[in-house]
Amino acid sequence: MNESTLDKLRKMKFFGMFHAFKSSLETGKTNDHTADELLGMLVDAEWDDRQNRKIERTIQGAKFRYKASIEDVNYHASRSIDRNQVMRLAECNFIDRFENVLITGSTGIGKSYMASAIGYQACILGYRVFYASTGKLFAKLKMAKADGSYIKELARLERQQLLILDDFGIQPFDAQSRAALMELIEDRHGKTSLIITSQLPVSKWFEVIGEKTIADAILDRIVHDAHRIELRGDSMRKKRSTEPENVYA
Repeated sequence: MNESTLDKLRKMKFFGMFHAFKSSLETGKTNDHTADELLGMLVDAEWDDRQNRKIERTIQGAKFRYKASIEDVNYHASRSIDRNQVMRLAECNFIDRFENVLITGSTGIGKSYMASAIGYQACILGYRVFYASTGKLFAKLKMAKADGSYIKELARLERQQLLILDDFGIQPFDAQSRAALMELIEDRHGKTSLIITSQLPVSKWFEVIGEKTIADAILDRIVHDAHRIELRGDSMRKKRSTEPENVYA
């Protein structure tokens, strides 16, 4: 009868219950529980399994550049990171308030890792997240304009509660990318959140975006009341090349 029950649980895709019941049978612990305790244990196992699989799907869908963790962020004094600020951001209340996070600093300093770490935490807490290289994203939006899928792509991005734009401003925006950026920011403003990383200080973004009127409108929506993290110090990539054991951002 137990084999039949296990087979039915597996076929119904109750994998949490399946593994918990199978383990209980193998260890002989089913006799240690009353009927309601055993049922409660099985339901808890199924709930946890489904939640974990949901988080895994969310993380896979986010397409992060790095597998990152808040716990692994390097808070060395030379980097000028406010640990309390990062930990508050990791609670992700800024997403509920539709606020943005701007992370700036020189190349290799750990901007992308920190953005990914906050993004991972958001996934764990159940938020919809998408990570993209800014250059690649706007190249894709140009292609979407050509093949008629532009509106669909914008709608997909708008559904993400947190959008991470990495390497913002490496190249100046041309007219088409600038217009797409304006649409993207306008669609998301006051409804969702952004994390933007850039080698350039925020004061230089105006020049990179170009077209005064559009740049003013975009920056007003991005920068106003945004949380800012300015990373300092030496390149973490250079440190890792000389200290192989250092894997932290």
